[in-house]
Amino acid sequence: MLETKIVKGGSFVIEDLDADALVTPEDFTEEQRMMMETTRDFVEREVLPKDEEIEKLDYGLTVKLMRRAGELGLLGADVPEEYGGLGLDKISSTVINETLSKAASFALSIGAHVGIGTLPIVFFGTQEQKNKYLPELATGEKIAAYCLTEPTSGSDALGAKTTAKLSEDGESYILNGSKLYITNAAFADIFIVYAKVDGKDFTAFIVERNMEGFSVGPEEKKMGIKGSSTCPLYFEDVRVPAGNVLGEIGRGHIIAFNILNIGRFKLGAGCLGASKEAIELSSQYANTRTQFGQPISSFPLIGKKLAEMNIRTYVTESMVYRTAGMIDKALQNLDHAGEEAGQQSAKAIAEYALECSINKVFASEALDFIADEGVQIHGGYGFIQEYKIERIYRDSRINRIFEGTNEINRLLIPGTLLKKAMKGEIDLLGRAQALQSELMQLVPGQTFDGVLEQEAHLVGMAKKVFLMAGGSAVQKYGMNLEKQQEVLSNLADMMIQIFAMETILLRTRKIRDKSGETKAQNAIQMTEVYVHEAFSEIERLAKDTLAAMETGDTLRTQLSVLKKLTRSIPADAVGLKRQIAARVIASEKYVI
Repeated sequence: MLETKIVKGGSFVIEDLDADALVTPEDFTEEQRMMMETTRDFVEREVLPKDEEIEKLDYGLTVKLMRRAGELGLLGADVPEEYGGLGLDKISSTVINETLSKAASFALSIGAHVGIGTLPIVFFGTQEQKNKYLPELATGEKIAAYCLTEPTSGSDALGAKTTAKLSEDGESYILNGSKLYITNAAFADIFIVYAKVDGKDFTAFIVERNMEGFSVGPEEKKMGIKGSSTCPLYFEDVRVPAGNVLGEIGRGHIIAFNILNIGRFKLGAGCLGASKEAIELSSQYANTRTQFGQPISSFPLIGKKLAEMNIRTYVTESMVYRTAGMIDKALQNLDHAGEEAGQQSAKAIAEYALECSINKVFASEALDFIADEGVQIHGGYGFIQEYKIERIYRDSRINRIFEGTNEINRLLIPGTLLKKAMKGEIDLLGRAQALQSELMQLVPGQTFDGVLEQEAHLVGMAKKVFLMAGGSAVQKYGMNLEKQQEVLSNLADMMIQIFAMETILLRTRKIRDKSGETKAQNAIQMTEVYVHEAFSEIERLAKDTLAAMETGDTLRTQLSVLKKLTRSIPADAVGLKRQIAARVIASEKYVI
């Protein structure tokens, strides 16, 4: 496992990261590659042959396969060894998550179980709760589900109406209410349920399926992920032992939000795997489908699509494993048996809440783009269920809604950054103020001769553009900035692009330094294309943001400064994408 330093969450907007501190797929250990192969073998040999039955909601088959996954250790990666799991690093569990994605709906069933279903107990359970539940969850003998959403509270999770009241004898809490859209509901045994004690203290409970008064409603008829179970839950005077309170009374939001952070990150890994499969299906189809006497892969516009699909997947992959490395480092010394385990877990996960949201937004939207282009490459056949790209397209749509909508996450990204700045955790405001004097000076023109030199310069300029726009927003709106959702969304998109640009720049440098410029050519070209296109998008977002805040001479002055910061020589995107496309077409899969 590559040694990495602990990096402060959100610091990427004001600090430069050393490439050696970045975890990438090129750093995988033999053990991590073995877990990838074990997972891939399980999916291809045992899951995919049963794909049609799974899509028809064969609960018994899904549970049987989940238990088989448990036997292989795929359900226990994040469960500590002392509780029957493997206790693997977060890179390994991310590899498993990505590789499982080819199993479509079944991957979602596993993901909900091992992630948001099991991790609340791993991170926040008492020793008694961990000893009681984790061994069976790690093997799949028991299946878990996470129950937060309600008919009247989705994004506003703290607006939940489900209540819990302590019984007269003090032995149990009596739950009443309902939950909606619960994955694994039809066959889960253990449910992490959020309710308000006495109607006000938001609290997490471990509810067992056989508790009297608990019932599961009918399956929802969904657009996609049809092979996964999604049902409502009902609680009518359900008596939950007081010992099944998870964490502290009134502190359920700490569990809910931090588990959602992990869920967002894991969702990004799942989107990554699906993106790679879409490229494989689309490039293979493009090579076999002929029109006008030649394969459609020979047409430049088809090649352009494949190149852009490949580039966005490269960015997604780089971001996912960068984030996995940071979370792994933050959690590696966690004492799961200690009294402070929950507090330590919450602090470590919350450190990268911002990056988890970035992963979720970028990966889900990248997959939507890739799936859509995949359908387009397939033409009419892409609209037919016989071709898997049709299912990838339908299944992908939920990812922008899952684990907090992308709109909510866009508000969280800059909001979290500002909170960290106000607490003094990162010197955002100091950097923004220091930039003011620098911006009034002339930015001289520069020439760049070395590989990726201009791209490195553009990443640095992108950070200054963000500080300029963000600083202006804070100065103008102050505490009312949270009401300016369009501005916050623009700032979030700028941060997402900066994180993406910097991540692939650093990864590509690592590849080049290790393998040489020739072998790194594809990565270099993808980085050149993406950084330039992302930089143009940041410039557009900055203009839009400044125009929303100022008018007249003030706006003209700001736009003049922005113009100085965004000077660049464009890359030959057309030529670079043709070269990238040629490699994808020749390999018929995602290529680095």
